[in-house]
Amino acid sequence: MPVLVITGTGTEVGKTVTTAAVAAAAVAAGRSVAVLKPAQTGVRPDERGDADEVARLAGTVTTLELARYPEPLAPATAARRAGLAPVRPHEVADAAAKLATEHDLVLVEGAGGLLVRFDDEGGTLADVARLLDAPVLVVASAGLGTLNTTELTARELRHRGLRLTGLVIGSWPSEADLASRCNLADLPKVADAPLLGALPSGAGACAPADFRAGAPSWLAPRLGGNWNVSAFAFAHAP
Repeated sequence: MPVLVITGTGTEVGKTVTTAAVAAAAVAAGRSVAVLKPAQTGVRPDERGDADEVARLAGTVTTLELARYPEPLAPATAARRAGLAPVRPHEVADAAAKLATEHDLVLVEGAGGLLVRFDDEGGTLADVARLLDAPVLVVASAGLGTLNTTELTARELRHRGLRLTGLVIGSWPSEADLASRCNLADLPKVADAPLLGALPSGAGACAPADFRAGAPSWLAPRLGGNWNVSAFAFAHAP
């Protein structure tokens, strides 16, 4: 897959760390990787954004950020309040397509969930995936409440005729509760898509060398790793 769109079921589910893990596994396999962040919000011009964090953790990757807005809001709202031009889905798709001519893998990391708006016309990451005809990876949380948001995201993808390549749990707790352990079986059912990884809680705080060494063990072979969902589910069976 030359382009992979990565979205979350909401904010703070581990989307950036998952993007970094997919990038690190690809780099370890000898692939050239680019990470595209269409809109970064809530970050000052002199601060590091999500794409910078992916590069810090994953290693040698190309990064591109199309727009940055100071307030931590949805991109359309943040752009409007800052008096800045919004990002349009066709601009994101064009940038990703160009990067794909120069790299083996392009990761497009959205902001928040699938339908967070880029502009006041309602353009979203789903529109970007459609323009690129690219598969979508959904990052979900582990615990109580995740089944609803995951199923809604999966349904919307299919309603739009988009390909859901699978799910990754963005932060697996060191001491998983009953809901989290049951969700290992239930998440693939509600999404009708495979579970392709689970990142340990706090993975983003690892030293970069440790993160790169660990990334393949957190992701299934479809994402360039060696994680085994059956073994993981057996080890955490409720």
